[in-house]
Amino acid sequence: MDDGVDYMHPDLKYNYNAEASYDFSSNDPFPYPRYTDDWFNSHGTRCAGEVAAARDNGVCGVGVAYHSKVAGIRMLDQPYMTDLIEANSMGHEPNKIHIYSASWGPTDDGRTVDGPRNATMRAIVRGVNEGRNGLGNIYVWASGDGGEDDDCNCDGYAASMWTVSINSAINDGQNAHYDESCSSTLASTFSNGARDPSTGVATTDLYGKCTATHSGTSAAAPEAAGVFALALHANPSLTWRDIQHLTVLTSKRNSLYDAKGRFHWTMNGVGLEFNHLFGFGVLDAGAMTALAASWKSVPPRYHCEAGAVNTHTEIPPEGSIKLSISTAACAGAGSEVRYLEHVQAVVSANCSRRGDLELFLTSPMGTSIKLCISTAACAGAGSEVRYLEHVQAVVSSNCSRRGDLELFLTSPMGTRSMILSRRANDDDSRDGFTKWPFMTTHTWGEYPQGVWTLEASFNSGGSATPASGWLRGWSLVLHGTRAPPYAQLQPQDPHSKLAVVKKAHEDNATIK
Repeated sequence: MDDGVDYMHPDLKYNYNAEASYDFSSNDPFPYPRYTDDWFNSHGTRCAGEVAAARDNGVCGVGVAYHSKVAGIRMLDQPYMTDLIEANSMGHEPNKIHIYSASWGPTDDGRTVDGPRNATMRAIVRGVNEGRNGLGNIYVWASGDGGEDDDCNCDGYAASMWTVSINSAINDGQNAHYDESCSSTLASTFSNGARDPSTGVATTDLYGKCTATHSGTSAAAPEAAGVFALALHANPSLTWRDIQHLTVLTSKRNSLYDAKGRFHWTMNGVGLEFNHLFGFGVLDAGAMTALAASWKSVPPRYHCEAGAVNTHTEIPPEGSIKLSISTAACAGAGSEVRYLEHVQAVVSANCSRRGDLELFLTSPMGTSIKLCISTAACAGAGSEVRYLEHVQAVVSSNCSRRGDLELFLTSPMGTRSMILSRRANDDDSRDGFTKWPFMTTHTWGEYPQGVWTLEASFNSGGSATPASGWLRGWSLVLHGTRAPPYAQLQPQDPHSKLAVVKKAHEDNATIK
């Protein structure tokens, strides 16, 4: 789904599927890119070549899934986008098209908060439920190129549980400078961004030409689509959820790291490592196809509305003065304290008006405001969830400066996800967030029963005018299975992610 495909390109023409293609920009069955003297649309052709460029023909490069067929859905090249065009594109020939790859989304300006409208959302949900003859279409989405001042959880396409959000890594293991962080990214593939700015991804270009400079998460998403095509070739019975489980279990941490040291690798409650930039790691096509070949489909998925907090709670602004005390809590002494009951802050202060003074005490584990939901995860009901896949914190808030708001969600097993990071360019003071679904994959495989904590705070980035605002409420939505998802699988490697998570599930069942 892009700005067209040069289906006459020698690297693409034999793998082009005309029956599944359409031009929604011109309303005809020929999705050829528009070309003028001052502008041309090569984006879709470049993405298509990454997936399906022919091998051993001496032209350009080779696609990840070079035996696959590629269709072109031209839908980006018009003065404005409509909900109907998006919906028609995402619902086009859902039994002929297995994987939809989208290297586009809301503007990457660090201030836009946008996502699919009603018709588009219905098309995506219909695709995962009914497409591919009931196995579900796979929607692959680029995480976005907004860089450190943007957050892909503000992109409702990439942050949807119905899509697979893919970020970029570069060949030395760093994140790319344009990478956005967010808790909804599932995995990464390699793209440009290395020290040599001229290097990129080699692929097809318009009029039979080639390029070695395809770039961004736009290039990362089609690579993932190609890997998923290989997995479907190994096992055509995989569902859309199977693909997500395989992605989590076979992606590799390798030597991936955040070049600025902001986001470190963290282990969740069942032993899965994740990173706010790379998700569960970089895709491993060999490992995914090998596991896919013996895969048994995961149990049915349930949706649990776990609880809600309706409130009108002020988020304390960043204070103009902060005094910190670092303590070992008398460790090694006879008065050592490990588990708190009461805490006293003994303060001396003089003020022109004492009543205007406000004091906040933040613990090493705390932030400015915490709102909790205790849940049994719909236990005993038809929608009970015991093993997590996606989790949504649906938040409403208003702030004097929306971009300074940071949100964290902590699971009952102690996994803490930053579901919204600071966006320096977002100066919105009017719209805020209204029932916006912040999604995290970081608690994948965990047990949801217990207390979930939403933390809200402001990070002004050193601004002289701290933000202020209110949290108007939040609700928790859990998605996952009632039965253990990997009970029918036999791990071949005792140190694999599959083995680790399966043992955690078995241990938990024994304890209960």
